[in-house]
Amino acid sequence: MNLKKVRLIGRVMPLEDTLWMALSGTGIEFSVTGTFARITFLTDDTWCGEPENRSRVAVYVDGERRTDCLFDKPEITVTVFSCECEETHVVRVIKLSESAMSTCGISGIETDGEISPTEPKERLIEFIGDSITCGYGVDDEDLDHHFSTGTEDVTRTYAYKTALALNSDYSMVAFSGYGIVSGYTAIGEKVGNQLVPEYYEKLGFSYGTYKDGYKPQNIQWDFSVNQPDLIVINLGTNDMSYVLNREERREEYISGYIVFLKTVRKNNPAARLLCVLGMMGEALCPAVEDVVKRYKAETGDNRISYMGFNDQLPEDGYAANWHPTETTHTKAADKLIAEIRSCMGW
Repeated sequence: MNLKKVRLIGRVMPLEDTLWMALSGTGIEFSVTGTFARITFLTDDTWCGEPENRSRVAVYVDGERRTDCLFDKPEITVTVFSCECEETHVVRVIKLSESAMSTCGISGIETDGEISPTEPKERLIEFIGDSITCGYGVDDEDLDHHFSTGTEDVTRTYAYKTALALNSDYSMVAFSGYGIVSGYTAIGEKVGNQLVPEYYEKLGFSYGTYKDGYKPQNIQWDFSVNQPDLIVINLGTNDMSYVLNREERREEYISGYIVFLKTVRKNNPAARLLCVLGMMGEALCPAVEDVVKRYKAETGDNRISYMGFNDQLPEDGYAANWHPTETTHTKAADKLIAEIRSCMGW
């Protein structure tokens, strides 16, 4: 497909004759004038596997969600609109689910009219996080339920809401269960194979395989494609299950976080960094404050700060597996928006 005809959202990768979408929130946006428009999607090999791992994608027309697909076929064509007279619409495609479980691609856009890319925003925010940023369970307000891509919706998260409110473009790098030095553990032992820093410089990570054996973790991301003005890092919720109250593990987390910040800075030399934590527990918030202080002292880089989220409240409910509801995400977004306006002057 002709990439000059669409605006890319997030870490989207041209691959042979398709446009590959892996991470949460990736997609495209374009304006179209015609009597119809159709988009053809290709899925990775997870389409025939467990239903809770399939890619979920939404298609918007003029800001209204018209299609919400959980892909159960290797190729799916979606009619975006069809009318008798020529019309002009803005179409946005957003991958609602995360990359770890499945990826998908756009192989073509068909119309009898003309398409053109929408104009990019003046600002770009990158969000780095875990299941909270992915929108784990936000469509399922039953805390006893577990993971499903069908109940993930990144557009209902604090991150997407923040970008929207600040009229900013965004990019997201997030994986459920992942951390800085350990992924989530139920038994206090380190889960060292679920670390965001390992995949930050990649297109993403996925258990699925897309077209001829491609995996996003095998593809280096080109940071020159888009340089963010601000990077919001929300990591530590899963590390918390490993660190517990052990001081040596707290120090391990702090040291690992500082190393990761140096990686982020190396690839984004002009961005301001904002470290946040607390929506699903505040135990490591003081450690993140220490991370920021020590990083500043060690590097002399003062373009970094910390903000703590408020822990989720019982009266706001709980989504699947104790994750934040949209109400909690909205409150978090409001606090983050105020902080960004203050520190960025937006």
